[in-house]
Amino acid sequence: MKKPRWNERARSVLLLELAVVLPAAALILFNVLHLKSIQRDRAVEAAIQRDFYQVMSITEKHANEKMYALVDSLRQEFPAASVVCTDSMDYMLDQHTDVAHLFIYNPQRNLVFRSRQARIDEPDVSKESEQLQKMVRTWLPTEFEEAVKKMKSMEKKGKPPVFFDSEMVPRGDKHLYSITAYFLLPQREGEADTIGGMQLDAEQLRDHFLPELLNAELHHSTADASADKSGYAHAAMMVRMHSESEPLAASAEWEGGHPEVERSMEGAFPGLVLGMKLRGTTLAALGQRFVRTSFLILGGLSLLLAGGILLTYRNVAREMALARLKSDFVSNVSHELRTPLSLIRLYAETLEMGRLSNPEKQQEYFCIIRKESERLTGLINNILDFSRIEAGRKEYDFRQTDLAELVRNTLDSYRYQIEQNGFAFQERIAPDLPPMAVDREAIARSLLNLVNNALKYSHDDKFLGVNLYRENGSVKLEVVDHGMGIPPSEQPKIFEKFYRVGNPLVHNTKGSGLGLSLVRHIVQAHGGDVFVESAPGRGSKFTIALPVEKAGNGVPPAVASAHGGVA
Repeated sequence: MKKPRWNERARSVLLLELAVVLPAAALILFNVLHLKSIQRDRAVEAAIQRDFYQVMSITEKHANEKMYALVDSLRQEFPAASVVCTDSMDYMLDQHTDVAHLFIYNPQRNLVFRSRQARIDEPDVSKESEQLQKMVRTWLPTEFEEAVKKMKSMEKKGKPPVFFDSEMVPRGDKHLYSITAYFLLPQREGEADTIGGMQLDAEQLRDHFLPELLNAELHHSTADASADKSGYAHAAMMVRMHSESEPLAASAEWEGGHPEVERSMEGAFPGLVLGMKLRGTTLAALGQRFVRTSFLILGGLSLLLAGGILLTYRNVAREMALARLKSDFVSNVSHELRTPLSLIRLYAETLEMGRLSNPEKQQEYFCIIRKESERLTGLINNILDFSRIEAGRKEYDFRQTDLAELVRNTLDSYRYQIEQNGFAFQERIAPDLPPMAVDREAIARSLLNLVNNALKYSHDDKFLGVNLYRENGSVKLEVVDHGMGIPPSEQPKIFEKFYRVGNPLVHNTKGSGLGLSLVRHIVQAHGGDVFVESAPGRGSKFTIALPVEKAGNGVPPAVASAHGGVA
């Protein structure tokens, strides 16, 4: 019988491994390899770098659009070259506070140049104005025709007739970055081709134009949900000159240091470099944190998976053990039923055939038939009670009862079987017991189950003792034997359904494995508990403890569910 059981268990374990363990192991291995490839190829950093490049590209585009819009506004505001004067230029400068110098040029009118008068007395601004005038006077007369031709070609292609040049303007012992724009003024009837120009205020560009642009672009990127997931919602940007490492302008979140990704700006901002980095960390650290977090998550999932597999294995093993116990239960119950039925049939046939003429012998046979019938009834009642408990339909009828009388009557009905098995019987019932609210039939069945176990598992020293007494607020019912005993490791399990101690002597004695489980359920339904004291070879003492306080309060008839009663 053991070999098929092991084969069944082996098949279940193998099926569990094939269905759960192998796919899970493959998933874990795939994820580990995937994470290693991410770490090796720096895919995380590359993904964020691509996001940075995208943000910087959009920022550069918006900066160019803003600058072209400013230049186009000035182009449209310029009066005709023939009527332009210093007053009109001063008015335009007042309207555009981010512009420091304006000028126009054509060969007929020559150069008209004007600087912001509020700052012209500043030495650096005055020097800046002189340098710009000198450059324009030198460059425009010689390049005028070529410049006009180029701008008209740009206009025909639908492009703004504008081109930009960067300037380094003096500010103390340093120089600031500024932009000079050259553009073709709108052609008016009767007017010659005219080139206009303007130079941005270097301080306005550094302190307002560029920082506000960077902050606006970062705010727009942060508002994007995908930005927060990719990480660049926590980024900062700066702008520097090609020849400098320090930022010319930066966003409010810039914390110093060097950018991790840079892009040279073109169009309206020649000579500038746009840079971007994460706040408080680096791309490499972010990638490492991602990999580390992924490994931790994978480790946690692996532990959960291992725990799930362990629980599944335990459940499968438990179900298999329960199936074996049920199979043993059927075999044992069949034997238990067969024995009293065989005796009843044997004695009934003997009486029926009239082979006994002695009235005393006939009475003895009738008594045996009655006793075996009662034994058979008790076994069937145990099975029915167990069925009701499993279905949650077991009911208990609590009534005020003289427990001493109940115990005496129960033992008297079983005394014949005790004596027939050759047991020395000792009964001790205290006289001062209070009435108890109990289910008479259930308590009697609990006592008979304990007595029956004592008779079954006592082979050499045949002793049975039943004690009923009051102690510490409880009425205690003890069943003592000098049988084979129970190992300490098995004692917590003996009250489980179908469980039988793993001793060859126990398995040689037939039993259903339900008696102690029913005893525990009945006792707990009465608000009490059942204990065992035992040692191998030294017998056992089972104690049922029923609380006097609870039992003596006149508990009405009650229904106790099977699952609520058995812990």
